[in-house]
Amino acid sequence: MADETGFQLKGTAPERYEQYAAPFMAPFVDAALDAVDLYPGATVLDLACGTGFVARAVAARVGPPGRVFGADVNEGMIRVARAHAPRMYPDIDFTTAPADKLPYEDAAFDAVVCQQGVQFFPDLDAAFAEAARVTRPGGRFAATAWAARELIPYFVAQYEAVREYGGPEVAADYEGAFSGTAERLTAALRTAGFHDVTAREVGFGVTLPPLDAYAPGQLSSTSWGQTITDTRGEEALARAGRAVHTRLADRTTPDHSATVPFTANLVTAVR
Repeated sequence: MADETGFQLKGTAPERYEQYAAPFMAPFVDAALDAVDLYPGATVLDLACGTGFVARAVAARVGPPGRVFGADVNEGMIRVARAHAPRMYPDIDFTTAPADKLPYEDAAFDAVVCQQGVQFFPDLDAAFAEAARVTRPGGRFAATAWAARELIPYFVAQYEAVREYGGPEVAADYEGAFSGTAERLTAALRTAGFHDVTAREVGFGVTLPPLDAYAPGQLSSTSWGQTITDTRGEEALARAGRAVHTRLADRTTPDHSATVPFTANLVTAVR
C-alpha cells in the first residue's frame, strides 16, 4: 500500500538494500579498493559481501585474468548478489558463509576487502583471524565502517526517526552500526597477525535521490527498518522515513534531493 508520498514497500530487504544503499556506498567502495592496490589477475575476497557492491567493482579492476569471491552469512543477500553479477568480467563466486568460518584454503587471496560489515561481526577477533588465514603473506586487507554517527547528518536524522517510531530497543540496535571504531578495528587486526595497520577517516558529499521516497525506502532495507515494519506496520515505517526527510529539510533542493556528507573509518593492513 502506498502512502501519500507514493512510497510503496516492494521486494525483499536484500533487493531494497541493493537499490537504496548504492548511492552512499559507491565512493567508499572505491576508497577501499584503492587502498588494497589491485592489479589485473589478482584473486580477491569481498568479505560480508552483501549484494556484491565490492565484488562487482573488484571484477572490473582485476579483469578477466582475475578471480573474485564474495561471502556473506545472509542467504538472501547472496541470492541478490548472484542475480546482479556482471557477465563481461570474470565470474564471481558468491557463497553463503559466516565471516568466522570461511570455506577457503589458507593464503588463497591477494586481497580481502570488507565494506560496512566488520561492525556487525558477532566475534570480530575470530573474523579477523579467518581473514588473516585466507590472505597470502604480503597480501592486503581493507575495511570500512561508519565513523561516529554525529559526523553523518543523514544517520543522525535516521537515528532520531528510528528512536521515535521504533522505540528504545530498536534505537539501541541501531547503535551497533557505529561500533566499528578505528581503535577497535586496528587492535583486532594486530591481534589477528596483520602488520602495517593504519586507520583514517574518509568522507564524501553524496547526493541522494529525492528524500520523500528515498528515506523510507532506504530505511526499509535495514534490520531496524524491518523491525519497525514487523512490529508497527508499513505506515510507521513510512512516517519514520518522512521524519528523516523533514529533519534534513535544510539540506534539500526543490526536487527534494539532498547532498549530505558521509564519513567512514578506513582501516588497512598487510598480512
